Amino acid sequence: MEHGMIDIESQTNLKATVKGKEASDIFHKGNPPVTLKFHDVVYKIKTRKCGLLQKKPKAEEKVILNGVTGMVQPGEILAMLGPSGSGKTTLLAALGGRLVGKLHGSITYNGKAFSNAMKRNTGFVTQDDVLYPRLTVTETLVFTALLRLPNRFTKDEKIVHAKAVMSQLGLTKCKDNIIGGPLLRGVSGGERKRVSIGQEMLINPSLLLLDEPTSGLDSTTAQRIVSTLWELANGGKTIVMTVHQPSSRIYYMFHKVLLLSEGNILYLGKGSEAMEYFSNIGYAPTMAMNPSDFLLDLANGVYTDQSNEDHAINKHKLIYAYKNYFDAKWKQDLHEFPDCDKSQDRFENNGIGEWPTNWLQQFLVLLKRNVKERKYGSLSGLRICQVLAVALIVGLLWYKSDISHVQDQVGLLFFISSFWGSLPLYQAIFTFPEELNMLKKERSSGMYRLSSYFMSRIVGDLPMELVLPTIFISITYWMAGLKANVLNFLYTQLTVLLNVLVTQGLGLAIGAIVMDQKSATTLASVIMLSFVLTGGYYIQHVPKFMAWLKYFSISHYIYLLLIGSQYDTNDTYPCSNGQCLITEFPLIKKIGLSLQGQVMAALALFVMIIGYRLVAYFALMRIGVTKKLAK
Repeated sequence: MEHGMIDIESQTNLKATVKGKEASDIFHKGNPPVTLKFHDVVYKIKTRKCGLLQKKPKAEEKVILNGVTGMVQPGEILAMLGPSGSGKTTLLAALGGRLVGKLHGSITYNGKAFSNAMKRNTGFVTQDDVLYPRLTVTETLVFTALLRLPNRFTKDEKIVHAKAVMSQLGLTKCKDNIIGGPLLRGVSGGERKRVSIGQEMLINPSLLLLDEPTSGLDSTTAQRIVSTLWELANGGKTIVMTVHQPSSRIYYMFHKVLLLSEGNILYLGKGSEAMEYFSNIGYAPTMAMNPSDFLLDLANGVYTDQSNEDHAINKHKLIYAYKNYFDAKWKQDLHEFPDCDKSQDRFENNGIGEWPTNWLQQFLVLLKRNVKERKYGSLSGLRICQVLAVALIVGLLWYKSDISHVQDQVGLLFFISSFWGSLPLYQAIFTFPEELNMLKKERSSGMYRLSSYFMSRIVGDLPMELVLPTIFISITYWMAGLKANVLNFLYTQLTVLLNVLVTQGLGLAIGAIVMDQKSATTLASVIMLSFVLTGGYYIQHVPKFMAWLKYFSISHYIYLLLIGSQYDTNDTYPCSNGQCLITEFPLIKKIGLSLQGQVMAALALFVMIIGYRLVAYFALMRIGVTKKLAK
């Protein structure tokens, strides 16, 4: 394929197609239906209320969900309506096993609690489409299929299955278009949403949860999305979705409607019967209107039939009316409706281990995806021009400098250490903050281990991050008249590459710890400034109570190695006394040219390379995506 690293077209031969169809059939037969029940679900969060006269913030508990009860059966779409802050998304996250906090009540799937087996058969589509902008539609779905489908399917079968899902969702026409983003033109909003749904459909989920799948779409595109979901439900899927304000055409496609207001249920039943129910309890619209608009008015405490002076209604009356009419009925149905225990056993005994693929497979697929997506940023035209321009300027400023200008040469070496200490640092800082949402999304669905993701990022970035400094030194070194010896050139080159690796690791660690780009950049600036000031160039007589900082300074060790790459203890330079040993030059005398010092500097940098990356890895574990059910 023109845009991809994976040769998709080569997989479309007849043999692969037949195998893919057989695999798809087996896959569809292996996923049983799910009956989802939730009983008396309560969710509370702690808030802190601050006042001008309060010495300490007062902790309070806010109820987000208040005794929510209901059931969704295979073949049904449950749409959750309600105003912003009503608890729709919170309930959806609870049903998907993604809620952290004090959750009370019971949520069962075929009579059993949420498990890793159930997680692998649950699709969750977030409101925001978290996708890689540089990947094409085909690449996005193929990479997802290679990671999420189990090893009982071959690579060819996974690719064909991804293409089948793409065809089912009507994405064939845009299969070679990139996803795009805010500053990068790509597919339309509706196509992007269908790609997000397609990623979850790849696993043929028995339970599909969607958060605002029609948000930001026009009425026609939104109807197409819901029509696709209706067809999936008609095929035996259990579908739950939140929706803000659907059109009347979309509303009547819902099998069940759940109306929430401030965490309380105002209605749960057939969508077609909602208007009749509210009319029976005294709330009927005076004009023909979209049922969803009327329901949202009631959930907001507004009844349009009242006078302009008092449009507010008592929502407690609606809550009380619901409990009288439906609450007892639903609780009775939960106990009487049979659970499919055997179906759940099929989840547990489907032959899939904790992970759908092994560590090596995860690493290789993530590595290919990472290189495909990141190469545009790491080797962008702007960045290449930046490095080339600086290399030429530096080469011209220090053109044909020799040992007679030792002060200038030392200044050049320190500039090189500073430049290649800051550029990779700020590039690496944005790595994890930019991918936080993607990491949470994919890890929560059990796609891969954190270690395989982390190693793929480290390895994938190495070639792209080391190309530009290699070109920079190749230009600057010979123009600036540094020691014309291949060994000295290689020594300088390796030192700069070592600088890049260490500062890149520091950037990864800072980004993973802070996870806020502005704060991380500020912290990195302070740290690098401290390293540069204690590097040994600006200040030779550092006070003893501050001297310890140089042992943590990357600039100090790199500067020491760069000095060692150009000068030997027997070298001399012109001075007032004729010729003086280079070791007597003030800047070099303080740093030293001993072999032992250079070896210790190299060892310290190698420790930093590993240490900073370990810090970044453990910091990623801290962000809450490595919990047992989100491995």
